[in-house]
Amino acid sequence: MVDNHTILEKFITTFDQYWSDMAFEPYDRAKFAEAAEYRDPARDLLARAVQIRPFPHQSTALAQLANERAHGHRRNLVVAATGTGKTVVAALDYARLRKELGGDPSLLFIAHREEILQQSLAKYRAALGDGYFGELLVGAHKPRRGRHVFASIQALHSQRLASLQPDAYDVIVVDEFHHAAADSYTEVLNKFKPKILLGLTATPERADGKSVLSWFDGRIAAELRLWDALDQGLVVPFQYFGIHDSTKLSTIAFNRGRYDVASLESLYTADHVRANAVLRAIHTTIRAPHQMRALGFCVSVNHAEFMAAFFNSKGLPSLSVDHESSDTERATALQELRSGKVTVLFVRDLFNEGLDIPGIDTVLFLRPTESATIFLQQLGRGLRHEEGKSCLTVLDFIGDAHRSFRFIDRFRALTRGTRAEVHRAIADGFPRLPAGCDIRLDRESQNAVLANVRQSLSNNWSQLVEDLRHAGDMPLSSFLAAADLEPEELYSNDSRTFTELRRQAGFRKKPLPQNEFTRAISRLTYVDDEVRLQQWAAWLEQDRPPAPDLTNPLMLMLFSVLGFVKRPVTEMAQTFKELWSEPDLRSEIVELLRVLDDRSRRPTFLFADLPFRLHASYSRDEISAGLLQTRGKKEKGVDRPGPAKLLRTQGGVFRCEDARADILYVELDKDPKHYTPTTLYDDRAVTPSLFHWESQSRTRADSETGRRYRASADSDWRILLFVRHKPDDARGFTSPYLFLGRVRYVWHESEKPMRITWKLDVEMPLDFFSEVKIAAG
Repeated sequence: MVDNHTILEKFITTFDQYWSDMAFEPYDRAKFAEAAEYRDPARDLLARAVQIRPFPHQSTALAQLANERAHGHRRNLVVAATGTGKTVVAALDYARLRKELGGDPSLLFIAHREEILQQSLAKYRAALGDGYFGELLVGAHKPRRGRHVFASIQALHSQRLASLQPDAYDVIVVDEFHHAAADSYTEVLNKFKPKILLGLTATPERADGKSVLSWFDGRIAAELRLWDALDQGLVVPFQYFGIHDSTKLSTIAFNRGRYDVASLESLYTADHVRANAVLRAIHTTIRAPHQMRALGFCVSVNHAEFMAAFFNSKGLPSLSVDHESSDTERATALQELRSGKVTVLFVRDLFNEGLDIPGIDTVLFLRPTESATIFLQQLGRGLRHEEGKSCLTVLDFIGDAHRSFRFIDRFRALTRGTRAEVHRAIADGFPRLPAGCDIRLDRESQNAVLANVRQSLSNNWSQLVEDLRHAGDMPLSSFLAAADLEPEELYSNDSRTFTELRRQAGFRKKPLPQNEFTRAISRLTYVDDEVRLQQWAAWLEQDRPPAPDLTNPLMLMLFSVLGFVKRPVTEMAQTFKELWSEPDLRSEIVELLRVLDDRSRRPTFLFADLPFRLHASYSRDEISAGLLQTRGKKEKGVDRPGPAKLLRTQGGVFRCEDARADILYVELDKDPKHYTPTTLYDDRAVTPSLFHWESQSRTRADSETGRRYRASADSDWRILLFVRHKPDDARGFTSPYLFLGRVRYVWHESEKPMRITWKLDVEMPLDFFSEVKIAAG
């Protein structure tokens, strides 16, 4: 696929030349454009010639936006890393909204620079195939119709706003939304009441640590994080080295999430010990230091000047620039860096954003960067592609941090997952990263980071109790938002409940007994489709238990997730009675189900005649329940009379005659310690629609099973694929399987085992494919 940005640049150049060749005077140009009978087809042809097709991660973001609005959320934030094409997402989203809202919805697109507005307008025209779409409101450009306006924030001043009605625009898109706290943005956002508000930003956390999520009901609609940009090759991979420099930061004053700058400056400029350590690390890590083009981020202007002087004295030509440097001085410094005359520019929070410097191949973090926002912005200065540039080298100098400093935020920004998952990644040496990327912490740095992360995790429960006590009693959803917690982080083991947290905080007197219900709550967090979540919540909200129905798969599935797979299904009525005797606990389960429903991002779809939703997650026991599979006890392979229980399947394949299907249970990340050589199957996603799978070790192509597999493309017997990464999650709980739907035979190689390539009827979710591709190396 040709790069969209390159095509659009050519389009803009071609269009400008075309318009110039027409030789219209400005007045005539506007007059012709406005006249209903005049529409030059060449202009539309130019727009359609650069038809935008989304990358996979952009398609995922569009699906997530649609899913959010289907749930009633029409103020949406897209978090997009540098290079992921957030404006393309916005343009394609508007093209879809044209169909959904009907007619021709009015649009206001807001940015802070004319160049961004010009580029954004071109992308919208390409997405719509309409060379006349939109008008600029910036500088000397004034709109004549004012229906689709691309405006600078400076042009939306109070006088202009006063002339507009609150409903003047159906759709408002705000680029770089992390600037929204500025008075100019706040005035605009408070003025208008659009049907759709779409914010675009690299991070919902501003540089001052405050979040912009309040504009979006605390929600992120879609995320195109650094991981996505790396996986798609939109930015260069990075080689990150965490280097311990023995600086004692633990005693430096740390208030409101920040170190005291004056104390840090005194520490870093007191002598040359740390500067020498930085220099040694550069010579050890970088093959040709004299050829590097680096940005060094410092704690202060004095620190930047100190480092530049030190590097110059050691033969590495360097400069320092700051906010007081003139535009000419900055431009000259950047040019000397690009040309190689200078090897390092030392700065203090300069060039964090809005500057494209493709030539940067090294970033030096010479200060403890408390904000994940600033860390990603500074890292992003070196991630742009340039011919001959294969990767970005990152040297992060790590001292003995203050106990309140949060390394976890930095590494969550670099990777993905919950705090517990990031902790495991740090301990394991970051085994799963996008192609070409590497994160290495020396032993001292790894120990320091792990100690810091463990401390932030270990005191979680007592801290949460204190937080709730201080904030006052509140619903589960409100507490999760206030504490910045995912449900998995609150329910990190099977003894934790919000009901018990409330009791310890003094808002409930009665102790909660530990039973199957309390242990089950933590295991509910994987449920991710609205059908189960809403139906279960509806049942549990009733004053009385629902009448047991052993033929209702959703009721049997609820019975299984509540932890009663070992009890006869005929005891369902008694089970529900026990739960209804604990109203606080039942209320908590309902609240959790509502939270899970509200946070769901991946669309799921009805699948044929079975109760499973395509692209939803299920435990093995739930799958048995969904298939209505119950069995009595067996003695020597023979059924013994007695109450039936849910069937607990084992192995990788379950043949279900009732559903006329083979259920394939696939685990992608197999630990050799838990598998024999004959069961260490090579199962992997090849493309979003092709899956390589190995049968059981004794299966021949001409056996009954082999023939059934080979006939699956056309027969009424179905092969259903359920896939998970690994047997347990970061909490140690058994992982669920993602239902990928029906697969059909394409071809096979060998036998005993058969190595089969299946074709999925419906492509797997693109975010899931990205994850499994990285996991498979």
